[in-house]
Amino acid sequence: MSTGPLRLVSVPLGVVATLLVAFMVLTASARSFAALQPSGIPAWLQAHVGDGDGQISQVVLERARALYLKKVAQGAVSNPCYFAMDATRPSDLGNGVLGRRYYVMCEADHSFRAISSGHGSGRNLKGVVDFSNGKRCAKNFGNAMDSSLTAGGAYITREAKTSFKGFYRAGAKKDAAFLRTFIQFDGEGEAANARPRVIGGHAAQVLRATCMRKNPNSSYADRDGLVPFGKLVDYAGGRSNGCTSWSQADASQIIAMVKGNPTTLYIYPESRDIAAVAQAAKNHSASAPYWNASCLKEIGAPKFWPRKTLEPMIEQYRKDHPAAPPQPLPMCKES
Repeated sequence: MSTGPLRLVSVPLGVVATLLVAFMVLTASARSFAALQPSGIPAWLQAHVGDGDGQISQVVLERARALYLKKVAQGAVSNPCYFAMDATRPSDLGNGVLGRRYYVMCEADHSFRAISSGHGSGRNLKGVVDFSNGKRCAKNFGNAMDSSLTAGGAYITREAKTSFKGFYRAGAKKDAAFLRTFIQFDGEGEAANARPRVIGGHAAQVLRATCMRKNPNSSYADRDGLVPFGKLVDYAGGRSNGCTSWSQADASQIIAMVKGNPTTLYIYPESRDIAAVAQAAKNHSASAPYWNASCLKEIGAPKFWPRKTLEPMIEQYRKDHPAAPPQPLPMCKES
């Protein structure tokens, strides 16, 4: 089938101008909409972005979401929810109010929650080095073994292990067994040693065992028919040994979400963020990566302690200060 010569259609200049203006308006509108949704973050989730309590800071959300989408695409996780933590924020807001800096996001049902969480306490190796953290704000971060420091970066939740810790008095002449579930984390990059460090998540509760009781009928009794007995301590408003710790109520919900169904956790800040903030503080520069303003004012400048620096110091301190051999708990006085 033959066709005639191509004919050019003449379009009036007024029509061209109208089409051009319409295109520019649509382009500008698209740019404005994109500006409201950084990195493809849906508008309902973007509404929770901010630096106030109960909000999630922009960089924390962007990195947490990018990690989650990456692992979903790889087939590593299929959980509809994912987590983030901002360890630059305060743990304690005063007057018994805990800072909400751990985030649970479930995009399928437009769900966002902000809850409290502890940060690594660090340690004070007296006479050698002090890398301890206060109860309110974390200044020191790191990935060294036995450092009790928080290490920022990418994690995936793994297996759950429930352990018996002992009995405690739960009411008038009523004792209860304390069972605590621990969710192991696997990390990447600087957090890749999370498993040997035994870094994970659990309820911020511990049993301070003080004595042993005869209870031969208990399934938890040792070969001598004894069980530990002590005081149940809640430290939701305190620090941890580097693990992520939640209140008992929040821990129950989170553990149920990830038990047998792993998901991602992104913890901010990483060492690169810490270095940049510390450098900006040193140079009195106004341009620096995000850090919670109140905590930055309190700590002055953060510090990251790499394994190669800190682990030899911890090991030498252990050799110079050997721990006393463990002593058996005394028998309880019956009451």
